[in-house]
Formats: sequence, C-alpha cells, structure tokens
Amino acid sequence: MKKIEDIDLSRVPRHVAIIMDGNGRWAQKQSQIRLFGHQHATQAVREAVEAAARLHVGFLTLYTFSTENWNRPKAEVDGLMQLIVKTVDEETPTLMKNNVRMRVVGDTSRLPEASWRSLQQIIATTSGNTGTTLTLALSYSSRWEIAEALKGIVGDAANGTIKKEDIDEETLRNYLATNYMPDPDLLIRTGGELRVSNFLLWQMAYTEFYFTDLLWPDFRQEHFFEAVYDFQNRQRRYGKTGEQVKGK
Repeated sequence: MKKIEDIDLSRVPRHVAIIMDGNGRWAQKQSQIRLFGHQHATQAVREAVEAAARLHVGFLTLYTFSTENWNRPKAEVDGLMQLIVKTVDEETPTLMKNNVRMRVVGDTSRLPEASWRSLQQIIATTSGNTGTTLTLALSYSSRWEIAEALKGIVGDAANGTIKKEDIDEETLRNYLATNYMPDPDLLIRTGGELRVSNFLLWQMAYTEFYFTDLLWPDFRQEHFFEAVYDFQNRQRRYGKTGEQVKGK
C-alpha cells in the first residue's frame, strides 16, 4: 500500500469520484443484514474525505444513493436515509477541521423532508470552507441529470433566452447539476464490479478508471493513495498520440 509520501503532490487529480460498492456483501460475510454493512461504511467515508483533504484534491464526489436504489426494500431505504443524515451530522466537525465544503446533487425532491432539511443545514454550516468540495450524489443518476439539463435548455430556447444554433457541449455542461465542478480525473470503484452504474456519464468522457476488489467498508486512506499513485503513472492523451503528449 502507498503512503502520502509516495504521491507527487504537484500532479494530484483535481477531482476524484468514488462508487462506494460492496457494503451488502461485506455484511453478508459477517452473517448480518445489508444495513449492517452500510453502518460500518462510515469509517471508509471519513478516510476518503481526509485523504482527499490531505492531498488537497479540489473535488471529491461520492455516489451515495442512486435513483435506482429507491427500488430496494423499504426497510433498507429508510435505514439508509437515516444513516446518511446521521453520518454527515456526526462528521460535520471533521469537515470543518479539514476545511471541507459539502454539497449535494440529485433529485432531492424524493428525499424525506426531514432528511433534506438536515442536509441543508450541514451544507450551510460548511459553505464557507475553501478546501476540498465534497459532493454527495444522492438520489442521483446521470440520465436523470442529462434529462433535467435538456428540459432547461428546451425551456430557455422556447422563451428566447438562448438560440438553437448557439447550443453546444459547453451549453449542456452549464445546465448540468454538476456544473460547478470539473470533470473527474479519476474514478475509484470498490467491490470488484467493472461498470459505472449511471454515474457522471457525460463528465467521465476522459476519466481514468481504477477498479478494486476491496469492499467499501474496508477502504482506508492508503487505498485512496494507491489509486492516486496508479493514476499518476498513466499517460492521459485526450485523443492525441503518446509522442504528442510527451512533446508538449
């Protein structure tokens, strides 16, 4: 495992996104219900946030709850909603200590009112922090985000705010819920699955993927450093040749 000393701090990814997978399987290994795994994943979240803050990563986005997750058993969903708010509330002092600002993206209209109120309070409390921006993708899916952006564009085109011929990639980017963050440089997915699961599809056109079999509750800072170290040893070409990149 890598340590922070192994990382080139001049080439840290500006934005790291994480798909936190494996909580249910971790619980099953302990002969427990799935919610037990979610409860024991809070340490992993703390470790990831602190690792990002130590490396001065500008943006950290955690895929916390997808729109598809609403289809899970009601008891698990209710428990997850309560756990998310409880965890973030308990971690607020840590966020403040590490100068971390928290934001939420997703269809928040589907969240329980009490949960959304609590999250809004935490967002307000951390709004003045200037270090890492921690975004919880909550009741989120990329297809939902793109559909909402298109609704906004169509509406503004209809009322004359924008012209059809002026719509380009940057226009769509500005209508996305994630328009305040740069595209992810690095995606980390735990749990051994090799897919992106409707997460930041537009934004990950040139993201580097890092997959690990490690289950999310076992994730620690050294695993974050390992992923960043791996990222720093790749060549990012953005459609150019390797020779062109080397010659820049």
